[in-house]
Amino acid sequence: MKLRSKAAALLLLALAALLLALLSLRAGRAEPPAPPGRPVSAPQRHPAPLPARPQGSRALPGARPRAPRRRPPRPRPRAGRRGAASLEKLARRPGEPRSFHVVLPPELWIHLAVVACGNRLEETLVMLKSAVLFSHRKIQFHIFTEDSLKPEFDKQVILKDVDSLLYVDTDVLFLRPVDDIWKLLRQFNSTQLAAMAPEHEIPKIGWYSRFARHPFYGSAGVNSGVMLMNLTRIRSAQFKNSMTPTGLAWEDMLYPLYQTYKNAITWGDQDLLNIIFYFNPERLYVFPCQWNYRPDHCMYGSNCKEAEREGVSVLHGNRGVYHDDKQPTFRALYEAMRDFPFQDNLFQSMYYPLQLKFLETVHTLCGRIPQVFLKQIEKTMRRAYEKHVIIHVGPDHMH
Repeated sequence: MKLRSKAAALLLLALAALLLALLSLRAGRAEPPAPPGRPVSAPQRHPAPLPARPQGSRALPGARPRAPRRRPPRPRPRAGRRGAASLEKLARRPGEPRSFHVVLPPELWIHLAVVACGNRLEETLVMLKSAVLFSHRKIQFHIFTEDSLKPEFDKQVILKDVDSLLYVDTDVLFLRPVDDIWKLLRQFNSTQLAAMAPEHEIPKIGWYSRFARHPFYGSAGVNSGVMLMNLTRIRSAQFKNSMTPTGLAWEDMLYPLYQTYKNAITWGDQDLLNIIFYFNPERLYVFPCQWNYRPDHCMYGSNCKEAEREGVSVLHGNRGVYHDDKQPTFRALYEAMRDFPFQDNLFQSMYYPLQLKFLETVHTLCGRIPQVFLKQIEKTMRRAYEKHVIIHVGPDHMH
């Protein structure tokens, strides 16, 4: 998150705000939807016939014949405005039935934050799309920007009611449900309040170990492009530092820390976070590189062992690789996600064309390990297919 002398400005993009607001209202008021129509070839269910009464037995006096029990018809969903229905259809993943949306209390939502400035609008929208495409739980987006500040916005307390938060850069793509990285919050011990991935897997060729002029975490530093935070713990913690003999609260520490190191930092907020966790290493949980996979993990040869085993979970296209030809594997994934229509089949419209596109990238070191990029996204698509097609439609009805 960009750390400045003034509070960062929170402005939800119009598309994300409209989408979330309408879906929340619709999910809260909608009645249970009717089940999908039964295929013509499927056998129809009929009430089971009553067992024949044995001869010689007599019905009770005055008893009426028992009519077969019929299942009451399910209420049809109320017709809403066409715009809201279109947005609901846009938010559903391919093959997902209308009844999949479950009303969750806000405290169970995932909170995802991003800073969108300058020409980062398209990247931000594609990142949000990747988050919505594969995830299951409701997500509330917090989008920080420098433009269109609301009057008296500086008087508001940002994120004051949010317990935990996932921050990502705009050049991040989710290749599996956001729910999965959100679960890492449960692995925090009693002192940890944030989580990041290492800046590099090989310290001797990492940036911090070679060029940094300030303290940094561990042997290679950490990368802040994907960062989990327990904000409740951050608000109450006292952080050790090089400026005072006693600990300082987060908001009291940031600006003095910046003033102390401003002539030595190169990467802005990431450098400040490295300094903070250098003095407070017990407060950081380090997750594997598959959750923040960058060109550095393959452009000099594959060095992220977790991604080799499990596949890339979160792709981070820093160095502008989505928009140039230096790393065509990263660009191919970005463009596949950007151009995918929500209503299409994931395998036919994204996965198979992506496989063909990767054949054009084998001249690069990243392009020579396509399985690292495809393994997790294929697994995610198969899970979505099995859940939303086989389970909801049923294997007996598939042809």
